[in-house]
Parts: sequence; C-alpha cells; structure tokens
Amino acid sequence: MGKPGAFLECRRKPPDYRPVEERVRDFLPVERGWEEADVVRQAERCMACGTPFCHGWGCPLAAVIPEANDLVCRGHWADAIEVLLSQNPFPEFTGRVCPAPCEAACVLGLHDQPVAVRSIEAAIAEKGFASGRLGPRPPARRRPETVAVIGSGPAGLAAADRLNRAGVQVTVFEKDREPGGLLRYGIPAFKLDKAVVARRIRLMAQEGIGFETGVSCGTDLAADYLRRRFTAICLAAGARQPRDLDVPGRDLEGIHFALEYLGGRDGAASGGPIDAAGRDIIILGGGDTGADCLGTAIRQGARRVRQIEILPRPPAERPACTPWPLWPQILRTSSSHEEGGERLWSIKALSFLGGRGRVRGVRCARVAWDADADGRPAGMADVPGSEFDLEADRVLLAMGFVGPGAPALAAGWGLLRDSRPFVAVDGRHETAAPGVFAAGDLVAGPSLVARAMADGRDAAEGILDYLNRG
Repeated sequence: MGKPGAFLECRRKPPDYRPVEERVRDFLPVERGWEEADVVRQAERCMACGTPFCHGWGCPLAAVIPEANDLVCRGHWADAIEVLLSQNPFPEFTGRVCPAPCEAACVLGLHDQPVAVRSIEAAIAEKGFASGRLGPRPPARRRPETVAVIGSGPAGLAAADRLNRAGVQVTVFEKDREPGGLLRYGIPAFKLDKAVVARRIRLMAQEGIGFETGVSCGTDLAADYLRRRFTAICLAAGARQPRDLDVPGRDLEGIHFALEYLGGRDGAASGGPIDAAGRDIIILGGGDTGADCLGTAIRQGARRVRQIEILPRPPAERPACTPWPLWPQILRTSSSHEEGGERLWSIKALSFLGGRGRVRGVRCARVAWDADADGRPAGMADVPGSEFDLEADRVLLAMGFVGPGAPALAAGWGLLRDSRPFVAVDGRHETAAPGVFAAGDLVAGPSLVARAMADGRDAAEGILDYLNRG
C-alpha cells in the first residue's frame, strides 16, 4: 500500500464544487477535479484491508479498488488505469454519477470517513484520457458473427464494449438522436457533461462499434428482419415507464414526468425543452431524479421549487436497520439541494388543483409512519385534518419507474415477463427467444448506472457463450 497509516493523518476530502452563485447560472459541471497531489493523498487513506468489502460487496462491477489506489500512491497511473478497466469499462461515468456503494462498504467507514473512491476513480479515468492511455483499442481479430445491441444506455454500451473486445461485430441501435440513453437524456449536464458521453461514444466508434440512431427497433426495423440480419441480439432498452399518480386533476396541463422534463432539456426525441423560468415548481419524489429536476429548475430561473417526498426524513447517521456494509438509509444532500429549493417530508399528494385547464397547485396531506422491528418505515396513515394546498404552475413527477412498458419487439419475439413485470431471462441473460438476450433495467428494474453496466457485461458473456457453442 502507498502509505501505511495515512488514514490516521489525513481526513477525507469532499468533492470540489464550484461556488453556488456561479454554477446556478449555467449547466456546466458543478464538480471540479482534484489536483494530482490531492488524489494521491486521498488514495493513501486506503488501508489495504485484508478483506476489501469495497470490491467484493459494495461495487456492482467488482472494481479492483485497493490495487488501483495503491498504484496511484506509487505514481503508476498507467497501471492504475489498466487495473480499473479490468472490471469497469467506463470509469469516467461511474466516477461522476455513481452514488458509490463501494464507499458505504469501505472498512475505514466503520470508524472514520471512508476512502473517496468515486473521486479517485474519476481522476484515474481523466488521467487516462489526458495521457492517451485511454485511446482506441480495436480488437486484433474479428469474428464472423454479428450482434445487435438495442439501446445505448449504460447496459447497452457495456455489452457492446465487451462483445467488441472479443472481436464480435456490433451494431448499437438507439431511438433518440444521439447515443447515450440515460447518460445523455436522463442525467443533467451539470452532473455529467455531455462531452464526456460523446467522447466515449466516439472512442467506441473508433474501435469498430457501429451506431445507428433515430431507429425504433420493432417499428422502423421489424423483429423478423433483426433476427435474420444478426447472429444474436441484446435488448438493453431500459425501464422508462414512469410511476404515475392517479389522483383528481392529473389531466391538467403543466404536469410532466421527470424524464420528459430532463430529456427535453437535452434535446431528446420526445420533445422540446419544458421551461421553469418564473414558475412555481413542485417536484413529487425525493430521490436523485427529483434532485436533478430541482437543480435544472433553479438554473432555468424558477421562482420557487419544492421537492415533496412521501417517506419520512431519513436520519443523519447510519441507522441500525442498515448496518455496515449495507447501503445506509441516511439523509443525502446533493449539490442541487445546496443550491436552493425546499424539501418536504411525509407529505402525500391528494389531488391537483387547476384553473382554465392548467395546474395551479397541489392539495396535500401529512402522513404518519410506523416503523418495523428494525426501524424501517412500515406503515403509513393520513394525519386527520392535515390537508393543505401548495401553489404550483408546473408539477414534475419523479417517483421512479415501474417497468419497461411494452416494447414492440417483446410481442414480436414472444418474450416472457416476470412477476414485476420485467423481461424474464435465464442465468445467461437469454430470453425465451433463442439468441435474444436482455440486460440492464429492462431485466433488473431501475437501478444504478454501475449495476446496469455490470448487467450488460454479464449479458455479453452469455452471448459469447452462445456464439461459441455455435
């Protein structure tokens, strides 16, 4: 390890954010990278513990974290890049947007602040691009088989990357104007610069992966045509069916799903930008997507922004119900929350209020939660007489996603659904249609970017096994 005992001398360094008064005026990245000396110093805090829970428990990709940290400490950046890439195909993405379950599982976090794994990972990736080590690496030999990857989000890109490195000829189909899926159209530019996404897509194209955009598979290209043209197919279209709210007034104008709002800002095919300038905004949903909406609305010049969550306010410290190394159910304050807006907890939306066909407010009620034996919220009841109205002339629904919807290809290939209902696959990620595989949120449900990448990588291994068996 780089410096034994460094964690006793050096405190964890928080991410370096641009000043609030500066960053709310633009959509440029809020986070600035560290100086190299800071990266090395933070990597020295890694204890080289006997059982690295960050690797084996926390990271969905099983990233080789302690070894990468040690190489950074010793100045072996090129080797650190190779170690990181051995498990994580896109560290420049996870180093920016992953909530870092590896840090929640860090052994140092038992008694101190965990190692800043995410920021170190981002620094390694950027060092790789700056030095040219993260350049095009086309396969030395091409196989005869062709594979279509449908969807260019984290899972689809990871599957395409793994297959291409094995020499398979890969074509990625994307229904939107540009590749990237959630990375481009679901995460605001101030969290993930779209130039970072474009850089990776450009690199993958240089390595031999084909990208066909503006193509809706199952509509523009028939299911039978795809089966005839490609040896195997990987579905990675995500789970974009949002959770709706069936209450009076839902048909009023001015109520939008979160991705409709965020995606429109980045020019998704679904429509133009939805403006929050000068408006009273209410966001229903207290998670990361809601926070992204909050930060976007502030930058657009909203008059007032309130984010409502039906769950109770989480504790500031790790509760007994989520002991280490589990992901702790604690209060998280994003960079967007630091910029303004209000957060309201234990609030339920009863109906939307309107006038002349447009939303004018939300009628709410307070709810009380019971806890189970482990302290988790277990039962909810309305508080009698607690109803109140909040003014709003635009409402954003950011309450999560319930499934993949009804992809046109599902019926064409007779794909089966599981009980949730997501696309059912076997242990190799193969669907009920031979040669058709599925990965990511389409299979596992909405989750982390890192988990989608891991799922895409695993699906690619299943496809390679299928191809090798002929």
